[in-house]
Amino acid sequence: MAKQSLPTAPFLKVASAPHMHCGTSIKGMMTTILLALLPAAVGAIYWYGMEAVRVMALSIATAVIVEALCSKIMEKEIRIDDFHAVVTGLLFAFILPAGAEWWLVVAGSAATMVLGKMLWGNFGGAPICAIAVGWAFCTVSWPLQMNIDATMLNTTLVNPLSQLKYFGMDAIADASMKEYLMGNQLGALGAVQVGALLLGGIALLVRKVITWEIPVATVAAVLIVGGIYYSIDPELYANPLFHLFTGSTMLAIFFLLPDFTSSPNTRGGKIVFGLMAGFLIILIRTYGQYPDGVLFAVLLANMITPLCDMIKPKPFGAR
Repeated sequence: MAKQSLPTAPFLKVASAPHMHCGTSIKGMMTTILLALLPAAVGAIYWYGMEAVRVMALSIATAVIVEALCSKIMEKEIRIDDFHAVVTGLLFAFILPAGAEWWLVVAGSAATMVLGKMLWGNFGGAPICAIAVGWAFCTVSWPLQMNIDATMLNTTLVNPLSQLKYFGMDAIADASMKEYLMGNQLGALGAVQVGALLLGGIALLVRKVITWEIPVATVAAVLIVGGIYYSIDPELYANPLFHLFTGSTMLAIFFLLPDFTSSPNTRGGKIVFGLMAGFLIILIRTYGQYPDGVLFAVLLANMITPLCDMIKPKPFGAR
C-alpha cells in the first residue's frame, strides 16, 4: 500500500502584526485632516487675501517635492499620494507670517520635511513634531523675518499677545473673545483662525482621527494655570480664555500636539503630556521672551513623550 504524502503547506501562518486591519489608511486620515484644516485656510484667505494663497501653495509644493526627492535619494518608495506631505506643508504655512518671503517659506518647508520627517525614515519615525522643528529652524536662523509684528502687511489687525507682552493689560482691556474666535487678530497665517480650527478639531474628534485625552488635558491645563495667575493679579495677568483664543494655542491643541509620531500612545501618557503642554504654554508666555511661545511648548512636551509612554495600565491579574 502506497504511503500517503503529507501536505507541504504549513497549518499555521506566522506573520507580523497587525493581524486585522481596521480599515483606516494614512491617505484616509490625511484627507480628513485636510478637510478639517479647510475652514482655517479659507479664514486665512479672507483676512490676508492672495498673500495667504501664495504662502500656503508654496509651502505645500515645497514639502511634496522635497519628500519625493528625499525618497528618491534614499531609494525608498515615493508615497506623496498619501497626502502627508500636503498636510505637513499646509500646517507649516499656518505658523508663518502672511507676509513671509518666498525663500523663507521654501527653506522652512524643506527643513520641516528633511529634519522633521525624512531624516527619521519617512512617516512614523520622527520623535518630534515636524512642524515645530521647521518653525524652530526658521526662528533661530531668521528671527526678524519670522517676527509677526515686523512683517505686518497693510492691515489694521493687532497682535494681542504682543500688546500684552510689551504694553501690559491696559493694551488688551477691550479684548473681545468673539472677535478672536472669528480670526480678527494679527498672528501666524492660519494659527489665529481660532474658531475655524476649533470646528476642525471637533471634526477630528468625532471622526476618531485623534482621541480626546491630549486636547482636553491641554485645555484644562491652560485654563487652570492661567486661572491661577489671573486670580493672583488680574491687573497683571490675562484671563485664561485670552490664552486659549489667541496665538497658536488652538492649532497646537488639535493639530500639533496629537501628532501621530511624536505624542504618547497610552491614555495616561497622553493626559500627562497634554497637561505638561498646557502648563508650558502659560509659563513661556508669562516669563519667556516670545509673546506666543506655543511651538516651544510643543517641542518641550515632545521631549517627555518617552517618559509619558512609561505610564501604562496595570496588567489584568497582576499583583
